[in-house]
Amino acid sequence: MTAYPRLKLENVTKYFGQGAKRIKAVDDVSFTLAENEFVSLVGASGCGKSTILSIIAGLQDCDEGVVLVDGMPIYGPGRDRGVVFQSYSLMPWLTALQNVEFALHAAGIRRKEAREIALEHLKLVKLEKFQDRYPSELSGGMKQRVAIARALSYRPKILLMDEPFGALDALTRSHMHELLTSIWEEHRLSVLFITHDVDEAVFLSDRVMVMSNQPGRIKLTVPITLPRPRTADTMTTDAFRDAHWTVLSAIREESMKIADKEGMAAS
Repeated sequence: MTAYPRLKLENVTKYFGQGAKRIKAVDDVSFTLAENEFVSLVGASGCGKSTILSIIAGLQDCDEGVVLVDGMPIYGPGRDRGVVFQSYSLMPWLTALQNVEFALHAAGIRRKEAREIALEHLKLVKLEKFQDRYPSELSGGMKQRVAIARALSYRPKILLMDEPFGALDALTRSHMHELLTSIWEEHRLSVLFITHDVDEAVFLSDRVMVMSNQPGRIKLTVPITLPRPRTADTMTTDAFRDAHWTVLSAIREESMKIADKEGMAAS
């Protein structure tokens, strides 16, 4: 029996625009995500990170290539892929519990079972005491925890996260890192995480992929061999600093290329 990777991208290419304004945003991107693996995708703004995640989520089509989940091509969104964005996308007229239940009802799960699953996942993100609060009564970090509970509630094989903590303050963000790693270590699902924050990428990941810019390609893959579980002290180690510098140097190199192109265009 052939063992397929949980996720596989083969030669994925994406264009935007038409005619003379047509640009290649993503060029011939191929990578795999193993079962229970946590991988971050980083790069300069506009390099195509979010476009790749959107293609995997089934929210956009690629122009060339294929995306496979457990060896099968995807056709649009599916319950095998949960998505968490930077914006919480919670319905303000529903409580935290009802926001999670709503996703389950949409997936065809009966009301009683949906209530049990929603409560279970709010407990997972440590919000069971706030189940009856409305989004306006929750902090930014709490709203994002509701969004994570909602994405996990229908038990996807892959969790796709696009800058999920980008709008949070540093302390809340640190707490969210520890919560996310504890959830991942307990439930062992595959995660693709998009971020601009190199500290975040190195701290969370088994592997960090750096993208080049214009068009977006996988420039460098950096294995992260830091022992788990990870804590704040992990970020003070030489191994963390070495991995951080490797990733940051690759991103800076791409940023310098962009600056040079802009300088040449302006001259």
